[in-house]
Amino acid sequence: MGQAFLAEVVGTMVLIILGDGVVANVVLNKSKGQNSGWIVITTGWGLAVTMAVYAVGWISGAHINPAVTVGLAMAGKFPWASVPGYIAAQMLGAFIGAVVVWLAYKDHFAATDDADLKLAVFSTIPQIRNAVSNFLTEVIATFVLVAGVLWIFHDSVGITSWYGPIAVGFLVWSIGLSLGGPTGYAINPARDLGPRIAHAVLPIPGKRDSDWGYAWIPVVAPIVGAILAAIFVNGLGLW
Repeated sequence: MGQAFLAEVVGTMVLIILGDGVVANVVLNKSKGQNSGWIVITTGWGLAVTMAVYAVGWISGAHINPAVTVGLAMAGKFPWASVPGYIAAQMLGAFIGAVVVWLAYKDHFAATDDADLKLAVFSTIPQIRNAVSNFLTEVIATFVLVAGVLWIFHDSVGITSWYGPIAVGFLVWSIGLSLGGPTGYAINPARDLGPRIAHAVLPIPGKRDSDWGYAWIPVVAPIVGAILAAIFVNGLGLW
């Protein structure tokens, strides 16, 4: 369990370094990737997931996401006793990864006046703030993620450790392109909450509040979506 805990810390850290890193590259001033757009962000996140799964999948399964951990436990593919430890590791890794991104882009944070863009590097912000709609969007997107992961790694599919991570990366890329517009597709409580805490405590010049009134949605909704996905996949005999 100790090795798996460390692996989840490292895997989630890699995810956030590359994922939040691509957001910083696109939205912060005087970055070479500034204004390169949503395609770059979604591609970067898809590749981030792929690299993180390659890094630690052989040790911990590379959940790197509390929603995936809960979904696998609901599907009977992961022990519930290990869920708290995995989630703690994922939160820690996400926080560390966000700090690394801040260090890499420290001068660009200082050169950026828009406080909303600074927050967007760390956590998701809805385009239209409507709690019910935002919650539903995150439930749907995470449902697709967890159902997709269960299907990709189903024994009959024959996905190997070599190209399984690529398939998951394509899944996350697809979710971002198709369902990411309304909320920024957190689909991962650790991905949103860990960096949001980092935003709150880091000495970022000109930052705004960390939007704690919205923060519960990208934490709770993905868990709901994961549970529904596990019930759906198991209930229809699709696992």
